[in-house]
Amino acid sequence: MTKIFCDIADIKQIKKFNRKKIVRGFTTNPSLMRKAGAKDYSKYCKDILNITSKPISFEVFADDKKKIIKQALEIKNWGTQVFVKIPITNSKGFFLGQVIKYLNNKNIKLNITAVYTARQTLNILKSINKKSKVIISIFAGRMADAGKDPIPEIKKSIKIAKKYKNVEILWASTREPYNFIQAKQLGCHIITTPPSIIEKIEKFGKSFDNLTKDTVKNFLIDSKKSNFKL
Repeated sequence: MTKIFCDIADIKQIKKFNRKKIVRGFTTNPSLMRKAGAKDYSKYCKDILNITSKPISFEVFADDKKKIIKQALEIKNWGTQVFVKIPITNSKGFFLGQVIKYLNNKNIKLNITAVYTARQTLNILKSINKKSKVIISIFAGRMADAGKDPIPEIKKSIKIAKKYKNVEILWASTREPYNFIQAKQLGCHIITTPPSIIEKIEKFGKSFDNLTKDTVKNFLIDSKKSNFKL
């Protein structure tokens, strides 16, 4: 079964979506944190942990190996449900395999983010053991935004990660509700989506006939509100 995580940082929204059974965990990133108005990163993350006991990923924001490790060691102490998000490379494109290996061997739960290819997945797998939990977040939506089909890369990643029972493949940067169906069909362990898409997934099941009627009704309502005349 593909678990649904909520990609979010807003405190009020986290309180709301934490109550939903469909939401099995949360992911965040520095961009979402900034948008939510976080000023003190550590305090803001700990405020979130006071709301939920579900798995949640908090990301480092350093760019060199030593500082990434230092931040990761700090973040992992915040709670047992915390996954430390580490980008697969730094901003210069250097693979952070040594960092991943070091933290993984310390039994720190990791979420390796900004992954785009099965080759990158393979490099991650070569850097980890088969015990400590690791999530590999593949940015399907951003691939599609760039005109690339994410399905083959995710398929290959799932296949090569099968021997690693401690590894979960996550469909990231979700763009539409149907991505959940695609993720399930591929056998993704997790999909992380913004709140608006989760609310649409909850409404799955309408027939084509009902969709047609609803669409026509909405057009009619809008035309009446606009006072259109011919």
